[in-house]
Amino acid sequence: MLTHRLAVEADLPALKALMALAIDTLQQGFLDEAQIAASREVMGLDTQLVADRTYFLVEEDDVLAGCGGWSRRATLYGGDHSTALRDAALLDPATDAARVRAMYTHPGFARRGVGRLILSLCEAAAAAEGYKRVQLMATLSGEPLYRSCGYQEIERTAAAPVNGVVVPLILMGKPIGGA
Repeated sequence: MLTHRLAVEADLPALKALMALAIDTLQQGFLDEAQIAASREVMGLDTQLVADRTYFLVEEDDVLAGCGGWSRRATLYGGDHSTALRDAALLDPATDAARVRAMYTHPGFARRGVGRLILSLCEAAAAAEGYKRVQLMATLSGEPLYRSCGYQEIERTAAAPVNGVVVPLILMGKPIGGA
């Protein structure tokens, strides 16, 4: 049975390991090796989410199955190391969309409801703070999950090139909270 809780600072090493495994494994078949390597430079752990207590950890029998969160800050995607992507400005629930951020599933738990659970937790928490919409930046491997959960494409885009390699991304959004 899947359980969840908010991540804490002591979880950071396990979260980093899960993210690296998910990036390297679950993007195969969607991206080539160079794009997967470039993904490591733009994706990853954003410790602000943990500090803000908006980052969930999902486990099954004390095994980390996945993680993901939401944010009331302007940053749309990227980890601590992607400083050019970071914007800590607070969003306005009346006019802005909350951000769903940094969703990763352990490959051994893929297609077992981990991502859906995280999305539902994020959407409920954002709605409880008055947000009417959520947005996320999807990878090609995440797009099918998000579409199946009601997210619609806003724009196809890409991360800034890393060593000349472009990683395709999709800005997606969804109304929440009865909006």
